[in-house]
Amino acid sequence: MKKLSLLLLSALFIVSCAKTKKKEPVQEEKAKNPNIVVIYLDDLGYGDLSSYGATEISTPNIDALANGGVKFTNGYASSATCTPSRYALLTGMYPWKNTSAKILPGTAPLIISTEQQTLPKLLKKEGYDTAIVGKWHLGLGSGNVNWNEKVTPGPNEVGFDESYILAATQDRVPTVYIKDGYVVNLDPNDPIEVDYKNNFEGQPTGKDNPELLTMKWHHGHNSSIVNGIPRIGFMKGGDAAKWSDVDMADHFLEKAQAYVKSHKEKPFFLYYAMQQPHVPRTPHPRFVGKTNLGPRGDVIVEADWCIGEFVKTLEEEGVLDNTLIIFSSDNGPVLNDGYYDDSDTKNGEHTPAGVLRGGKYSLFEAGTRMPFITYWKGQIQPGVSDALVCQMDLLASVAKLVGTEDKSTDSQELLDAFLGKSEKGREDLILEATSRTALRSGDWLYIPSYGGKPLNTQVNIEVGNSDVPLLYNLKNDLSQQNSVAESNPEKLKEMHNKFIALRGENYKKIQKLELK
Repeated sequence: MKKLSLLLLSALFIVSCAKTKKKEPVQEEKAKNPNIVVIYLDDLGYGDLSSYGATEISTPNIDALANGGVKFTNGYASSATCTPSRYALLTGMYPWKNTSAKILPGTAPLIISTEQQTLPKLLKKEGYDTAIVGKWHLGLGSGNVNWNEKVTPGPNEVGFDESYILAATQDRVPTVYIKDGYVVNLDPNDPIEVDYKNNFEGQPTGKDNPELLTMKWHHGHNSSIVNGIPRIGFMKGGDAAKWSDVDMADHFLEKAQAYVKSHKEKPFFLYYAMQQPHVPRTPHPRFVGKTNLGPRGDVIVEADWCIGEFVKTLEEEGVLDNTLIIFSSDNGPVLNDGYYDDSDTKNGEHTPAGVLRGGKYSLFEAGTRMPFITYWKGQIQPGVSDALVCQMDLLASVAKLVGTEDKSTDSQELLDAFLGKSEKGREDLILEATSRTALRSGDWLYIPSYGGKPLNTQVNIEVGNSDVPLLYNLKNDLSQQNSVAESNPEKLKEMHNKFIALRGENYKKIQKLELK
């Protein structure tokens, strides 16, 4: 009996302890921030993709992103040329606020201050690894660069942990790759010299030695010859470091793939800045003739293949489901941009700008309205968005995505629009082309009267110059065939006043843009 009582007491004690024992709190694992990849093409037009209406060219891999994500119909670069758009993308700032944000020579100093906010810098603070692979064209160093030593400041000083770049563009010297500030494969016994004004003694040029060329220049590209292609600017030395043009797309793809494989355990930001379809158009031999459009069509198909291989790598490495991909281009299309490569004569029925007017260098819509796609498998529902968004807005929107904010730039937070959860975008956007600016507001576009030649005859593109201001309702006239400035004076005045207010009184005084 005594033994039974002890057993009962023990049982009661155990039950009592079980009731009073506190449950251990469950530690909720913090959701891992997504990887962020910006895929940025060079001179790709609104009508250059089959997902945006092209019928003479097929881009199935980019189309897969468009069909599986949000395809924007009102997505803009900040500018109609490359350097300003890249500046806006990375800094979240209007490029017209920085007088150095214009097409740069390969010897230009860095135009992003090492003190200012940048997209990679913001993400680094949130624990991201950051890298750029591809075209830079935002200047390097502080002036008088010695290419035979570490070139600094550059991408690594404005937020990128790793950088593998070409300094400017494929058609400009120096024609070498630069990794974290150092020229790749540089032979110290063959130092590099670069000059944009004077040639080096004994060095052949496209202008003086046409017999050495494999690609004939049309305008501007008649200086130093590399791989049979005349470039902008003069270069001497560095023979072992010079790139192979036809292998450039594969080279950058391999670097981008390698980065994903080596950084998949931690959130990363990769700016994959491709060189296609900028001149000189040099498709790898396996892509030559893949289209009927000449080299320009072929390099677009090449770029599409590269993007397909890159996305495949994300999937194989198990990170595609947690990667936000943003695809766009820096400015509108151009056919003959300095070389005779048959891109204009073989263009056939293809319209690189789609239904839009103008192109690269232009204030008309084709200069800045871009193919613009956001893709995040399982997170973004497929759809088409008419929201007015700009690449400049990625900085503030990404800030919100990763749990912080930015109010120091011109970037507007439009995360829900980028994720396809809202059709609400910007109301106003200042657009820029070769230092001239215009206003997109709602469905309207206002181009002030700049005078000057309406046609850039070198590239055969209407640039938006006029002796009178131009006003278009893009909802009714997307191709901008009829300015309604004269028939709608009240709207013209409203847009003019808003433009001046956004650009600032100082701009009004300098430009003397009085509405007549």
